[in-house]
Amino acid sequence: MFVITADQVDSRSRADIVGSTLSRLNDAHADQLVLPVDRNAGDELQVLTDDAGTALAIVLDLTRDGAWSVGLGVGSVRLPLPAETREASGDAFVAAREAVGRAKKAATRFAVEATSGRNNDGWPGAADAEALVNLALVIRERRTPPGWELYDLVAAGLTQADAAARLGIAAPSASSRARAAAVRPELAALPALTRLLENVDRANTRTDPQE
Repeated sequence: MFVITADQVDSRSRADIVGSTLSRLNDAHADQLVLPVDRNAGDELQVLTDDAGTALAIVLDLTRDGAWSVGLGVGSVRLPLPAETREASGDAFVAAREAVGRAKKAATRFAVEATSGRNNDGWPGAADAEALVNLALVIRERRTPPGWELYDLVAAGLTQADAAARLGIAAPSASSRARAAAVRPELAALPALTRLLENVDRANTRTDPQE
């Protein structure tokens, strides 16, 4: 199971964006969430999902503009589940809390933690996932607004040619922009990152309910 705890950066001097963000995430990922995204501790939000792709997509969303410190916890969740995410508990929530604490000090504002696992038996661990997701985040931090325009269109399913037409730029310009923005390498890496997180989850989630 995956838990994301995200803490709004500089919440005392900025407008509260927790409500609008959790509404947006709930609308975008409702079918993949175990419980709705919830507000926790005032300026934090929490996500609970059993889908690695959804966890990765939300991490990438929250880290895009530097407004959040994002901790991803991987592990078991206490059963039965409560009605609201903020009332849930278990290893994954503990891990997410530790992760967001480290994320606040990280250049990328992201960290991964898992409180148990078989990392010494050939299973990928939280450190592996953190290192590779951070690599993607560094690439994304260097992307310019024009690069993001092209990335968003291609990520939404348009061909590069169709994206170029939508943006009103020539095909060679789109190709240059795509290379500079590392659009294709990132999109090609996302399935691999998802599989990595799935393996981390297998290594860290017990199948028995926690007492």
